[in-house]
Amino acid sequence: MKHFSTIICAGVIALSAQAAFAEDPNMNTVVATVDGKEILLGEMIISRAQLPQQYLQLPDDVLWEGVLDQLIQQQLLANALEKVPARVELAMSNDRRGLLAAELIDALSAELITEEAIQAAYDAQFADVEPVLEYSAAHILLASEEEAAAAKLRADSGEDFAELARQLSTGPSGPSGGDLGWFSEGMMVQEFQTAVEALEAGQVSDPVQTQFGWHIIKLNETRNRPNPTLEEMRAEIAGKLQEELVTSKLAELTAAAEITRPEEGAFDPALLKNLDLLEE
Repeated sequence: MKHFSTIICAGVIALSAQAAFAEDPNMNTVVATVDGKEILLGEMIISRAQLPQQYLQLPDDVLWEGVLDQLIQQQLLANALEKVPARVELAMSNDRRGLLAAELIDALSAELITEEAIQAAYDAQFADVEPVLEYSAAHILLASEEEAAAAKLRADSGEDFAELARQLSTGPSGPSGGDLGWFSEGMMVQEFQTAVEALEAGQVSDPVQTQFGWHIIKLNETRNRPNPTLEEMRAEIAGKLQEELVTSKLAELTAAAEITRPEEGAFDPALLKNLDLLEE
């Protein structure tokens, strides 16, 4: 529902009394009727829940009137349809099938994808994960070995490495003081990686040539990469558990069901594109 309709139609519309709140309302409470067709409170609640987020910021009374008007107008138009086309019946059948399937998945997920299950899956996923050594480094990229050697002399004499990078580096990290952030083996070209691994924290390398030019590299520190937290992994783990749950349930249901499929070659797959069949 993209907007509240402003269509005005003729019909007999009965609204529930507005003078006082209804007593003990439930999903089957009749809110309005249109030529005898009932509009239920539950239908209004679902319609509101399906509105785009920006509409949900509106005051309750505005939403109430908007949703009710929308459903009344839809019912007026639906009542005016003399014959329900087969394609509409088929679409409603597909919608019903999909909603019922989703309902079962939601019910199974709520029962089986518990906090304990998520924690257990997280523990199992990272139980045997070997720590990955990461490096925090900065570099100054220059066009020649001579320029790189001169930059190293200045760094060794006590000039601030980050300031030298801002002044001298031709690489994209120069304006940020040459900072490369954290990286692990395989993320840098091999010559650069080899030079970094030979450094101690705080040490500046001799000039190193790569395909990009000449570098001097400063290793800031190393660490073992921390595993992602449970909260960071929660959505991914829950999604994987749900996928496994659905696969298992489908296998169980398939084994117990009597399913017939068409023989291979019985239908032309191009029939799926033939919308004209829906007009028969």
